[in-house]
Amino acid sequence: MLAAAIVRHPREFVGIVMAFAATVAIFVNALFLQSGPHPAPIFATRPFTTPLPRPHPVPALAPAADAHGQAEIVSEIQRALAARGFYQGPVDGIWGAKTDLAARQFAQAAGLAIDPAPNDKLLHAITSAKVASPQAPTAASPAPAHNDPIAALLAPSQRVLAIQRALADFGYGQLKPTGTFDTETRAAIEKFERDRGMPADGQISEGFVRALAAMSGRPLD
Repeated sequence: MLAAAIVRHPREFVGIVMAFAATVAIFVNALFLQSGPHPAPIFATRPFTTPLPRPHPVPALAPAADAHGQAEIVSEIQRALAARGFYQGPVDGIWGAKTDLAARQFAQAAGLAIDPAPNDKLLHAITSAKVASPQAPTAASPAPAHNDPIAALLAPSQRVLAIQRALADFGYGQLKPTGTFDTETRAAIEKFERDRGMPADGQISEGFVRALAAMSGRPLD
């Protein structure tokens, strides 16, 4: 009967077969071939992507230029501190113990709650403040008639002050940075020397100063 029907109606049979094939293709496409909502291509294709342009690398600043600019800032700070009587060392652009001590003395005299660091902020604070070191020589203060060696030994020393700060920063006792060589400073030096296998005499020798400066990474003179 099916064959007779096909013979009698060949065109209709061909149309039914094509419609059935189209229906099957639509279902296969919808269920298995497309990744997004309809319409989608019957056969999956590889997506076409345009390569993004590679960003140009940003040139890094030269370390030498940064170091040169930092040295200029430190030199300006040293000049400003020297003009106000807080600094008596050379203007060499090196942030050493003398420069650090002078900056801290200025901050204390000016009543500034800042941690002195070699930057433009500190330079602006020094140049805009109207303070001077109480130890700065003035025209009214007479020069000393003679040198007193005993008073020179008892006077605060910038070198001792820098040593006390370095020892306290690295945990060798709770030292107060007074600049005076006392028993606490001697005990801290002895502990430092014992930790490094040095003769523990507690004195500020050149070998001790070199070892402490190498550990702290800053000069102590």
